[in-house]
Amino acid sequence: MSKEEVLRHILRGMQTMHVGIVGAGPAGLTAADALVQKGHTVTVFEQDARYVGGISRTVEYKGYRFDIGGHRFFSKNPDIEEYWTEVLQDDFLVRPRLSRIFYGGKFFDYPLKAGNAFLNMGLGNTMMCLVDYLRSRIAPRKPVLTFEDWVTNQFGARLFRMFFQTYTEKVWGIPCDEISADWAAQRIKGLNLATAVLSAVRPQRSSGSETVIKTLIDRFRYPKLGPGMLWERIAQRVVEAGGTLNMGMKIVRIEKMAAGGYRLQGSGQDASLTVEVDQLISSMPLRSLVRALHPAPPPAVVQSANALRYRDFLTVALMIDQPDLFPDNWIYIHDPSVKVGRIQNFKNWSPDMVPDARTTCLGLEYFCFEGDGLWNAEDATLIALAAREVAAIGLLQGGTVFDGRVVRVPKAYPVYDDGYAHRVATIRNHLADHFPDLQVIGRNGMHRYNNQDHAMLTGLLAARNLDGGRYDLWAVNGDAEYLEELPEERLVPRSLAGA
Repeated sequence: MSKEEVLRHILRGMQTMHVGIVGAGPAGLTAADALVQKGHTVTVFEQDARYVGGISRTVEYKGYRFDIGGHRFFSKNPDIEEYWTEVLQDDFLVRPRLSRIFYGGKFFDYPLKAGNAFLNMGLGNTMMCLVDYLRSRIAPRKPVLTFEDWVTNQFGARLFRMFFQTYTEKVWGIPCDEISADWAAQRIKGLNLATAVLSAVRPQRSSGSETVIKTLIDRFRYPKLGPGMLWERIAQRVVEAGGTLNMGMKIVRIEKMAAGGYRLQGSGQDASLTVEVDQLISSMPLRSLVRALHPAPPPAVVQSANALRYRDFLTVALMIDQPDLFPDNWIYIHDPSVKVGRIQNFKNWSPDMVPDARTTCLGLEYFCFEGDGLWNAEDATLIALAAREVAAIGLLQGGTVFDGRVVRVPKAYPVYDDGYAHRVATIRNHLADHFPDLQVIGRNGMHRYNNQDHAMLTGLLAARNLDGGRYDLWAVNGDAEYLEELPEERLVPRSLAGA
């Protein structure tokens, strides 16, 4: 026996439990990996029949690989960084970040570069933006309730309209004055016009310092075959360590048993499955979780769950017969003349994402609601739309689109609309009172817009709670930091990564 096999054998001889995990995204797989390495029995249920990783998966089509969005591998949590390194080792690339904003027919560097921004805006417009910014600092909006309030206070009303309003309303499908300020505070906290200009004059590199604003990080790591490479490898580790991964299995009923534990009922395309577990960790959408619970929650809780909203998403991947179209990793499309919200250049994330160096693969991202016109459009219609829009923006450089693929992703983004926080609190209180041992993790599991490192930390701490930890998963912030005092031992011990 190897050292790892002996350790696993010893752990299995200790008190173990059978843990059910709903969802094989970053949160669920991280929890599963941590638990199987401790000798626990783990059964994972994933609704997707093919891909693990949730929205951090990588889709493959005729040798072309593309993300569901772009996923930079940067975390302020050094333990998460170490875990990534131990899993992927030499399969990590270090990539420069280059991104721009397309607005008004012009490309603006992002993060801001003062000379580029002033040249594009013109002297008069620049002066009016500065006046608006000073006005917002002298007489800020109070109280700060909405995204519009928060951004206007940080940048001024004119810059809000130019660089935030159109793009944000594309993403969410609702006016900025109906989006909670929580989203802005979480996603672009620490950044205002003053810090952006300072960064343009004196840029800071991603050194791990607490002062680095994550929106401005100029380098990041990236798996050479996309983020799905990481999650496929972790899923394999879970299975090799004795875990069970049920793909294409949607959990439709969660019954709390009188003697303790849970009975989970899954439904797939060709089969159903019932499994009894001692403990349950869920990353399924919070709305779906409430609907699956038995005994059913009271009407107020069900109503709160049903009122939670999600923004759906589709990517149109275009294959183009040109080797180099533009240098950016991605471009934000703030211009209202086109529907696309963001364009990814996957070859600039990793050259290995494209099988033929003479070609390029772009991912045009459209934000929509399941069932609306974009979502229901035929694939051929969407590919034609994407080809027209990328040409209209001026990015084809004489190239021709010779193929395309559409990927639809439901419930990609939990919506931070007015009242969402109260609804989540109502559900949390019910779970604490009636399902105190049911832990919710991850983006949709907690209805919190977070990155994969944040999701991973919630999964990791949930696993640690089953071995005697006392972590409040809701105390993990958007920087994947635990806000209460941490114990001396590492959050991600080397044993979790198989070292």
